[in-house]
Amino acid sequence: MSYKNFTLETDADGIALVTWDMPEKSMNVFTEEVMSELDAIVDAIVADDGIKGAVVTSGKSTFSGGADLTMLKSMFERIHEEKANNPEGAAKILFEQVGRMTGLFRKLETCGKPWVSAINGVCMGGAFELSLSCHGRVVADSKSVKMGLPEVKVGIFPGAGGTQRVPRLTNQQDALVMMTTGQNLSPKKAKSLGLVTEVVEPDKLIGSAKQMIKDGLKPVQPWDEKGFKLPGGQVWSPQGAQLWPAVSANLRKQSYGNYPSAYAIIKCVFEGLQVPFDTGLRIEQRYFTEILQTPEAYAMVRSLFVSLQDLNKGARRPTGVEKTKFTKVGVVGAGFMGAGIAYSTAKAGIPVVLIDRDQDAADKGKAHSEDLVAQAVKKNRMTQEQADKLLSLITPTADYGALDGAELVIEAVFEDRGIKKTVTESAEAVLAPGSVFASNTSTLPITGLAENSKSPEDFIGIHFFSPVDRMMLVEIIMGEQTGDNALAVALDYVQAINKTPIVVNDTRGFYVNRCVMRYMTEAYNMIDEGIPAVMIENIAKMAGMPVGPLALNDEVAIDLSQKVNRATIADLGEDAVDPRHVKLIDTMVDDHGRLGRKNGKGFYDYPAKPTKKHLWPGLKDLYPQLDPDQVSVSEVKNRFLTTVALEAARTMEEGIVTDPREADVGSILGFGFAPYTGGALSYIDGMGAKAFVEMCDGLAQKHGAHFKPTPLLKEMAANGESFYSRFGEGAGLGQAA
Repeated sequence: MSYKNFTLETDADGIALVTWDMPEKSMNVFTEEVMSELDAIVDAIVADDGIKGAVVTSGKSTFSGGADLTMLKSMFERIHEEKANNPEGAAKILFEQVGRMTGLFRKLETCGKPWVSAINGVCMGGAFELSLSCHGRVVADSKSVKMGLPEVKVGIFPGAGGTQRVPRLTNQQDALVMMTTGQNLSPKKAKSLGLVTEVVEPDKLIGSAKQMIKDGLKPVQPWDEKGFKLPGGQVWSPQGAQLWPAVSANLRKQSYGNYPSAYAIIKCVFEGLQVPFDTGLRIEQRYFTEILQTPEAYAMVRSLFVSLQDLNKGARRPTGVEKTKFTKVGVVGAGFMGAGIAYSTAKAGIPVVLIDRDQDAADKGKAHSEDLVAQAVKKNRMTQEQADKLLSLITPTADYGALDGAELVIEAVFEDRGIKKTVTESAEAVLAPGSVFASNTSTLPITGLAENSKSPEDFIGIHFFSPVDRMMLVEIIMGEQTGDNALAVALDYVQAINKTPIVVNDTRGFYVNRCVMRYMTEAYNMIDEGIPAVMIENIAKMAGMPVGPLALNDEVAIDLSQKVNRATIADLGEDAVDPRHVKLIDTMVDDHGRLGRKNGKGFYDYPAKPTKKHLWPGLKDLYPQLDPDQVSVSEVKNRFLTTVALEAARTMEEGIVTDPREADVGSILGFGFAPYTGGALSYIDGMGAKAFVEMCDGLAQKHGAHFKPTPLLKEMAANGESFYSRFGEGAGLGQAA
């Protein structure tokens, strides 16, 4: 029998090699067809008396990334459809559907013949669960190999036996940490945990896997043998008594109860380890069925898995424009941002010219990359050879003539229109027609900057976030005259450096900074009201934000907030900025010299290590303080999430952001907007526009007009629409009733 996604070859020793190699796919993924074929292969191997055992591996450079996007989409569509048409039977149908992979893997491990997984590359999610169901696991000793169960990061959890097999192979604490954080494992780490059997040189992978079968590998899992004992002891044991009381408390401390899937993992492990393995699988299946029906799972899978991959693959790229293969990129401005852009470009294997006003300044910019690669080599994340190659791609210079031949030039100089004008003219004097010039400005409208260009159709904004080497989001800003070629080149570049792009139209602050400013200015309002700063920071994190607004403002720099205030007033008038905000920031900067983290004092004090940062005690003396018991925690949480979501809605209404996927992904990757919501617009869609408008009206009456719902939101509430049903690609699946 032939298979579309697998090949099956049996050698002279009677060992079958099952090679997973999906046609026209860069990576193997689980689909309905793949599972059907694998099911048939298990049957064929069992039926053939000449086959002693099987090795499953990949014909690609990676093993598998797990589930296919279309399969996940269809599963959520099925959930939505069944809930609408058959609410009582929906859970039962879903329970049976999610159990298919569980049953397949259980069939494989109890088929009576030994299976070995030969892991040659990235092996994630369901693919790692498949490997765990094999009786042996051999892994190539390579830095490109990563294994893990990262499902919790997208709102679900390992639901094909992962929560039952991992804690039966390693101790419960390590198993829980691995699954509740979604951490990746290197071959050596996986071996130390007991999750893989052998780590071998890549060229010995298949031979070692086959040898394991020749040496008499048992076709029985440890948990199926009589007398099996759990690593680390039973749940009800002295060891368990130390672990389990702290597990939920630690998770609540880290996640504030916002992620149902993480709690489901704990329940699966705790309950599953007290019963026979097959009963544990049913427990896991039950919780997986529940989690798939939560709004958090739907929103997170949509934004952090489906939409994220769509954007990374060029969902917004204009058609009909040839893809750019970069041979040279120019970066003008070798300060912290420019140096970071140069590093990320060179890391992608693209030669980059780094220009500054003189050679010393340019060399200092390259020194940033030298520091980064030195750290990477020290931590064994990069070889010295790789480090040397990366650095060889960066050419620091003060000569604009070195930009000749560049397909793209990015300026990252000071936020000064005059300086940017000089840089634009100097670079364009060298660039060939059709080359693209981009500004990394974070505040200045691109249309105005493009007036300095002789080719405004080739002028675009490419806004990076700091630190560039770690932040995955890039905002691409379209000026009024920006053409399709410039957009395509910018998207090709962002894809080449392995970051995620969102495309927005031109406005002051663009998208992310507009939302971030709302988050920080709502904190200013709270300080003015007398809400204790410690409550402001802690409640923001309880709402799901990764860092409090005051700590974030310190990172951005308080004096930068002052400059933004003054520039906004200069351009738009005194009424454009709340005078309370101006007073607070001016007091911090001018009266107390508190500029933020960069000078060691802002809303926080930053003493020398090992002492940790702490809120500045003098902050409470600036305004009369409320009694903490007078502060509503739930209301403060709602204020933070609502003010950001409202701003995101305004950008959609104004046509600044046109795709809700970009608003959601941008809000999460750009400033960490409560990931469990799926993003700023999914937060609104999750509760429904009607409920959101009602909440906004209540907040506006109590806290000011900036909470008033927009006309678009009122219209959506009246029509029962969501952002995804109105603007998106048929994506109203998670809309509240």
